[in-house]
Amino acid sequence: MNQLFWEIIGWLGYLQRASIVFQLLLIIVLVMVWRWLRKHPRLAKVPKPLHLLIAPAGLGVISAFAKSLGWDAGLLTYLSLSWLGWSFLGLLDGLLQELMPAARVHELQSRLIKPIYLTTVVLMFINRLDNVNDLSVIELGQVFGISLTLGKLFTSLVVSYLLLVGTGPPAAGVSWLLQKLLGYSEGSRKAVELIIRYLVVGIGVTAVGFHIGLNGTALVAIAGGLSVGLGFGIKEVFSNFISGIWLLFEGSVRPGEVLMVDNDPCEVRKLGLRATLLWRDRDNAELLIPNQMFFTAQATSYTATDRLRRSEIRIGAAYRHDPRQVLQLLEETALNVPRVLKTPAPRALQVKYGDSAIEYSLRYWIADPMSNIGIVSEVNQAIWTAFKREGIEIPFPQQVNTIRDQPSLMSGRDAPEKPDKTRR
Repeated sequence: MNQLFWEIIGWLGYLQRASIVFQLLLIIVLVMVWRWLRKHPRLAKVPKPLHLLIAPAGLGVISAFAKSLGWDAGLLTYLSLSWLGWSFLGLLDGLLQELMPAARVHELQSRLIKPIYLTTVVLMFINRLDNVNDLSVIELGQVFGISLTLGKLFTSLVVSYLLLVGTGPPAAGVSWLLQKLLGYSEGSRKAVELIIRYLVVGIGVTAVGFHIGLNGTALVAIAGGLSVGLGFGIKEVFSNFISGIWLLFEGSVRPGEVLMVDNDPCEVRKLGLRATLLWRDRDNAELLIPNQMFFTAQATSYTATDRLRRSEIRIGAAYRHDPRQVLQLLEETALNVPRVLKTPAPRALQVKYGDSAIEYSLRYWIADPMSNIGIVSEVNQAIWTAFKREGIEIPFPQQVNTIRDQPSLMSGRDAPEKPDKTRR
């Protein structure tokens, strides 16, 4: 570790050279000028490919001019070439979007291509300051009695990152091929994809351990420590992980399905290994529900087989109106609401005789459970308009209290005066 520290101190000595300081200041000025020029209206009209190449090409011209004058411009040249490569990644982004969805392209660029490119640029820059091979043999310490060098640590981190990020597309391709051969469901395909991915990651991490120099005894010790952690600290995470794989295989909770959570309809957006992401329409909120909750709590689904849902409205009408007229009017009114389905047809029922009104139930079907509240409002407004047009009264409960004074048990002068009025 001390050797690495002194190597870094040596790099600072290189950066303190007058020519390097001048190039760094020039680079900072050029970047600030470029940020100011990007806001100019005329530059916005330049095509995107040329727009991306203006800055690195200008920096390359400046470095070539500096070299022609005999100045040291190695840092300017290296930065212009690195910037040019980064601009080509921007052009590659547009080409990839023609082959795959934009979200997948962004994920591929941000998680795999750009990190690899930046790592390569940094390594090449360090190689200008020092010998990378000499740095790789610097010892950092002991791990389970094994000497850990900087090169082994860097290689292990890079390989582990590539395993976690780069195994997604191959695992998806293998699971898709198995789905075509075996004919299992889409949920099972996603579960197989995750199992293949994490199986490859597990084998890769074990191989990285052997690359570092860990023996079987050390790996068993690490596995024992993880088992203790599962028992004490992360058992809930492990339980949610297993529950997520089981839900994918079973297919009982799928993206696009509508579930009732706390009496609110919520749409399943994403089924992860730890939690399920749901979207609630009424306040545009996203809910994270742990996967194991679907095994321990009751959940109501409105889209298990299809997205049709039956909704109901209760309403009262005065006793003086013919129930047959009210039932027919309710059904006709529901049919005239645009978002109420014509098939199955709406059905009106006479439910019970209330204290001040006959109670009716209007039942109808809708295609989108997430729109239920808005459709209920539309139907209620249509019923109000129809009842007002046909002169049908919607009575409200009324109660009249009559207070009468009881005859007093007292007599004579102790008896209070009787009030002679009745209050209603």
